[in-house]
Amino acid sequence: MAPAPPGRAADSAGVARLLPLLHLLAPHRLRIGATVAALLVSAGMVLVIGEGLKRVIDEGFARGSAERLDEWIAALAGLLAVLGAVTWLRVYNVYWIGARFTADLRTSVYGHLLRLSPSFFEGTRTGEVVSRLTSDVTLIEAVMGGTLLYALRMAFTLAGCAVMLALTSVKLSLLALACLPAVVLPLWLLGRRVRRLSRRVQDRVAEVSAHVDETLHEIRTVQAYVHEAAEFRGFRLLAEAVFATSAQRSSALALLIAAVIVLAFGAVGMLLWVGAHDVMAGRLSGGGLAAFIFYAVIVANATFVLAEAWGELQRAAGASERLGELLATEPVIRSVASPVALPEPVRGRVALEGVTFRYPSRPATAALADFTLAEAPGEVVALVGPSGAGKSTVFQMLLRFYDPQEGAVRLDGVDAREADPAEWRRRFALVPQEPVIFAASLADNVRYGRPEADDAQVREACRLAFCLEFADRLPEGLATQLGERGVKLSGGQRQRIAIARAILADRAVLLLDEATSALDAESERSVQLALASLMRGRTTLIIAHRLATVKSADRIVVMDHGRIVATGTHDSLVREDGLYARLAALQFATTIEESAR
Repeated sequence: MAPAPPGRAADSAGVARLLPLLHLLAPHRLRIGATVAALLVSAGMVLVIGEGLKRVIDEGFARGSAERLDEWIAALAGLLAVLGAVTWLRVYNVYWIGARFTADLRTSVYGHLLRLSPSFFEGTRTGEVVSRLTSDVTLIEAVMGGTLLYALRMAFTLAGCAVMLALTSVKLSLLALACLPAVVLPLWLLGRRVRRLSRRVQDRVAEVSAHVDETLHEIRTVQAYVHEAAEFRGFRLLAEAVFATSAQRSSALALLIAAVIVLAFGAVGMLLWVGAHDVMAGRLSGGGLAAFIFYAVIVANATFVLAEAWGELQRAAGASERLGELLATEPVIRSVASPVALPEPVRGRVALEGVTFRYPSRPATAALADFTLAEAPGEVVALVGPSGAGKSTVFQMLLRFYDPQEGAVRLDGVDAREADPAEWRRRFALVPQEPVIFAASLADNVRYGRPEADDAQVREACRLAFCLEFADRLPEGLATQLGERGVKLSGGQRQRIAIARAILADRAVLLLDEATSALDAESERSVQLALASLMRGRTTLIIAHRLATVKSADRIVVMDHGRIVATGTHDSLVREDGLYARLAALQFATTIEESAR
């Protein structure tokens, strides 16, 4: 899913894009309330300090009273001490809330991603999703970790100072009010551009992340084809695109801040000039002018801070929009309101009834067309056929990664669409052709099939899958960290770990996608014996590329272009002289030739 381009609808949304995420703050109402109270107190303290400054000048300096001067200086010192304590409370809570919000947001987005259907990831680059989960959340963290509440404090201070300005001098206050549009207008106009450019920057950063993820994941292929220079050039172009867009955003943000500084402090200078004339004419006291300028400077500073905060909010709004797209994406596969319970114990009767299915990315071609297959409990069925025949799609249907457009998939008579997806999948154990190894220990990789299994059960599963012969030679045995995607292991070793995982899972239905394809002849025989023991009494469906591995299956189903073209045993299918016979003749002839060399 590519991110939607920014447009008028996105512009009008503005920082409102942040609002849907604020529900994550609800559990922390009391802490937020205490923080807001500290904000109000600190803002009020600033106002009191301004009044104290006026008294110091009018009652101390102007009257020449050292006693009154000392009293007001002492009072100001006390106020500053209280302000320091309140500031500590405010700052600590602000950053705590920001860190808590960020952790909750990342957890929420990641949890949502785990629930999305494979069809989402079929059309979305993983690097882009990772970028949204990391850099986009970091941008929002900067706002929630200080900017937002700091801006809120400045807004309170600005409002209070506006009242004090009016009480000090109505004339100067009206003059200041007249200057306000000149400050607010560029803030509004340039803020919109900053937000649009921020969204574009995040999109470009996502492209960089996707490129890095793809090339580093396939680094062996990159180096094998000496493609480093081409990949580097591609990355440099993407990095330059990020820089160019970032430079545009920086220019707009700099112009926004510069305009606010010039206009705001220019207005303060004009107010000082008018006020000085009022003091000389006796219409305003020196302390009143000092207090007015104090408040005016705070208003100018608050306006400057709010301008910066507005820019940050615009950047966060762009990131929030991208995260909102993820959170708004509903999983295609989800549980119905009242799911049908699967029978206990599960017998393992599998059926695909008149299934027609087209992948979302290839809607014109049917991966399965009116496909019907019934498998009795404990039966071993092998699916064979040329590449693209639809064998893997059958597994996708059984694991309910997709739902068929027509027909039904059933387990013990229960339609997959009526069952809870998690409960449904707990009935299946999968051994893929390309085994998945996580950056964890060997034991934890095996335990992935049953997290609650103890060490003895893990070791027994490894023994049955013939993993111990290499596991015990590893530096830390089963506790050895395998590295990202199992880079420390050979293909055959990774395959045996995947088999051990399925053995430990102990599910009613086994899905074996050529589970022994990466093993040498000796290991393959050992693992076949282990699988034979594991398959006993369980429904097993095997995708076979090497026909020699499925000669003993109870039934062989021959597929082509998403349909079943023949069914039978190895011997009967060879005698029919159809597609299976041609595949068998080709494979076995090749095997004989290789043996003769």
